[in-house]
Amino acid sequence: MESPNEDREQKLMTKLGFSFFMFGLINNGEFSITFKRVLYVIILSAALDLVPPSTPKGIIAFCNIAPALVAKVAWPYILKGRIRYARRLIGCCTLSFLGMLIIAFFDGLFVRLLGICFASFSSGLGELTFLQLSTTYSPPTVAGHAVGYFASGTGAAGLVGAFLWWEVRGLGVRLGVGMSSVMPFLIPLTFFFLLPHNSAFLFSITPTVYDDQFSPPPALSALPYTPIAEAEDEEGEEEGTFAPGPTKGIHLSVADKIRLVKPLLLKYMLPLFCVYLFEYTINQGIGPTLLYAVPSKESSWLLSKIIHSVRDYYPLWQLVYQTFVFFSRSSISMGIPPLPERLLPLPSIIQGCILLTLGYEAAVGFFSGESDTKSIFLVFFLVCLEGICGGLAYVNVFYRINHEPPDASIRYNDIELTRQAREFKIGSIGFADSTGILLASILAVPTEVGLCNAQAARGKMFCKGL
Repeated sequence: MESPNEDREQKLMTKLGFSFFMFGLINNGEFSITFKRVLYVIILSAALDLVPPSTPKGIIAFCNIAPALVAKVAWPYILKGRIRYARRLIGCCTLSFLGMLIIAFFDGLFVRLLGICFASFSSGLGELTFLQLSTTYSPPTVAGHAVGYFASGTGAAGLVGAFLWWEVRGLGVRLGVGMSSVMPFLIPLTFFFLLPHNSAFLFSITPTVYDDQFSPPPALSALPYTPIAEAEDEEGEEEGTFAPGPTKGIHLSVADKIRLVKPLLLKYMLPLFCVYLFEYTINQGIGPTLLYAVPSKESSWLLSKIIHSVRDYYPLWQLVYQTFVFFSRSSISMGIPPLPERLLPLPSIIQGCILLTLGYEAAVGFFSGESDTKSIFLVFFLVCLEGICGGLAYVNVFYRINHEPPDASIRYNDIELTRQAREFKIGSIGFADSTGILLASILAVPTEVGLCNAQAARGKMFCKGL
C-alpha cells in the first residue's frame, strides 16, 4: 500500500509529465499542422495562389526554418538575467495565433510569409523556453522526467498534426487554419492551471549523483524558485513566477556564457547537429526519389493494400518515420533507460550510414532487375531506424544535459548564477538541430536532382513523372 507521500509524489509527477507532453505537442504540433501540411496544400492550390510561378519555392522553407534558428541562437546569448516564463509563453502564444490568422485570412505572398515567420519564431522560442523551464525542477530526476515527456510530446506532434489536419482539411484552408488558431492558447492554460510549481517537489530533495560526482549542496541544485516583487527584478528577463529573489543586476556575462558553451560543442551539439543534418537530408533529398512500381497482389498482397500509386510512397515513408520518432522520443517517458553518455554519438553515426545506404539504393539499387518488393522492405526498415536514431538523439541529449553538474567556474554560493547557468546550457544546445535542418534543406535540392538524374540514366523514370 502506497503512503500518502508516495501517492502525492505520483500525482505530481503525472501532472508534470502531462504538462510537458502538452507543451511539446502544442508547440510543435500547431506549427506542424499549419505551416508544413497546410502550406503544402496552399502551394499546390491554384485558387489560393500563395506562391506565384516566378517565386522560388525555397523561400517557404527558408521562412519556415530561419526565424526559429534565430530564436534559438540569439535568445540565450542576448537576454540577461532571469527568464520570464509566463510572459515569454504568452508572447509565443500570441505570435502563433497572429501567424495562423495571417495565413488564414490574407492572400498576399509577403503577408503570408510574414505569418510563417511569426509562427516559426514562436515555435523556436517556445521549444527553447520549455527546455529551460525543465531545469527549474529539482532534483535532476524530476527535471529529466519533464524533458522526457516534452520530447514525447514533440514526437507525437507529427502524428497528431497529421490526424487533425486530415479531419479539418475538408473545411478548406481558410476555415481549417482559422479554427486551429485557438490551439496555442492551450499552452498558457496548461502553464497556469495544470503545471505543478517546482516548490511542490521539495519532498524529492535527496543527495543525488551527477555522473559519479555528488551534487552540490541542496541550496544550489534543489532550492525551489519563489515569487518576488517585480520591483526587485528590473534587470532580469522575467518576473519571479519560477525564480528566487532578490536578483537585481545578477546575470551571466558574455565571457561566462562562452566558457559554459565550449565543453558542450563536441559533447552534445555536434551529435545533435549531425543527426538532424543526415535525417532531413534523407527526408527532403533522398525520400522523394525512393519510388517503385505499384505492387501487384501477386508480388505482395500486403503492399498492394497500402500503395495504390507511385505518389503513395513518399507519404508512407514520412508516416513510418514520424511513428518511430514518436516511439524513440518517448523512450525515457516509457521507462527505457537513457543512453550512456559515451554512446550519445552513436545515433548520428548510424544515421550517417543510413544516409549512404538509402542514397545508394536511390541511385543504383541493391536489387536491380529483381522484384521491387525487397527494395521496399529494405527502405521501410531503414526509415524505421532513421526515426529511432533521430528521436533517441534528441531526448537523450537534453536528458543528459539536464543531469550535468553545476559548472565549476560558477561560484557555488551564488544560487542565482548557478540557476541561470543551467538554463543557459540547455538553451544553448537547441540551435544545433535547427542549423542541421537548415543546412539539410540546402543540400536536399541538389541531392534530389542528382539522384533523380541517376535513376533516369538507368531507365527508372518515376521521379521524372511526379
